[in-house]
Amino acid sequence: MNVMIVGKGGREHALAWKISKSPYLDELVVAPGNAGIEQIANTMDISQDDIRGLANYAEHNSIDLTIVGPEDPLANGITDYFSRRGLAVFGPSESAARIEASKVFAKDFMKRFHIPTAGFLTFDNAEGAIRFVEEHDFPIVIKTDGLAGGKGSVVAKNIEEARDAIVHMMIERTWGDAGKTVVVEEFLQGTEISVLAMTDGDNAIILPPAQDYKRAYDGNNGPNTGGMGCIAPHPMFDLELRKITMDEIIIPAIEGLKFMDSPFKGILYAGLMITSSGPKVLEFNCRFGDPETQAILPLMESDLLEMMLFALENRILEADCQFSDKKSVCVVIASGGYPKRYKKGYPIEGLGEISTTSEENVLVFHAGTAQKGDSIISDGGRVLNVVGLGDDFSKAINNAYSMAGKIKFEKSFYRKDIGAKYKNA
Repeated sequence: MNVMIVGKGGREHALAWKISKSPYLDELVVAPGNAGIEQIANTMDISQDDIRGLANYAEHNSIDLTIVGPEDPLANGITDYFSRRGLAVFGPSESAARIEASKVFAKDFMKRFHIPTAGFLTFDNAEGAIRFVEEHDFPIVIKTDGLAGGKGSVVAKNIEEARDAIVHMMIERTWGDAGKTVVVEEFLQGTEISVLAMTDGDNAIILPPAQDYKRAYDGNNGPNTGGMGCIAPHPMFDLELRKITMDEIIIPAIEGLKFMDSPFKGILYAGLMITSSGPKVLEFNCRFGDPETQAILPLMESDLLEMMLFALENRILEADCQFSDKKSVCVVIASGGYPKRYKKGYPIEGLGEISTTSEENVLVFHAGTAQKGDSIISDGGRVLNVVGLGDDFSKAINNAYSMAGKIKFEKSFYRKDIGAKYKNA
């Protein structure tokens, strides 16, 4: 098969790495890709948002399957457009992708289909939102309705932080029209777990559960980011919790979308908070998580491409789905200033210590990188993902941080506590 992956980050590098191992694969193309992806696949300088350009390339180059990484093309209807042109694509339709693209839709959907989630109200004017939070207990969570690259959620600890968040979102429009409407919801206490399920629209297979570290700095301090690290599988996610998650969250969501004539095929990602009263959904995403994918795929022993084909053929339960017993820890190396203002273009040193995929227990997936002459330079906020594997979390952590310490570029930083809580798990 000729396969094209859409995207340019660490998630797409991990997908390309895994897909490249499939015996079904003939040629692999990633658009637009990055400097690391160039080492294992052909890259094409086509924007991930240029849906027509991507379809033209797929059509003219006999691409048998397109795999969509980021949420924006899915929310903008890439699956529908490709399908109209007779092109196979792995990812949900625009109507199904609303479960991530609109938090108002998602919250109303969960309420309608009795999927456990935090209590909420929605506001389309800043004055009403501010009046509400002034009378509410803290902490409280304020979210943009639309997509904001993982940064449109604020946990406000007091009225000043709540007002600031509403002003940034609704008046200053820091995230554009994404903040035209906001969701204000109760703050949930517990442990966060990311559950990714591959679904054919009727049934689903749950991948190893993960934990994403959203905050920029150690101790879960600082602003929300797109993710500063990840561990998998999550030690808390036992068979009982798996069954509850499947029966009360994943399957009801799949059936609800199907009932609404929006059948979901692809990766349904449920961000959960495990509370004292059971799991509740913080958010749904319509695609592979980032950096969850970088931590999960190295554990997969089955053929990812084959699993995707079974999902597209409505036969996901027939797919072989095997994972190793190892533990995985992903550490994100970011540009100084991220997730706010940062500079690009710094040469990266230390990558020669290991090729991107050569060592059995250490992998390096590129995110925001570019090739400049003979050098690889930083080209984004999250620049590299270092994944350590081990028989236990202690070994996986040591493997990840041993390599992360060898990689350097000006003003780079990374959290030092990814997985530390589970070192003895």
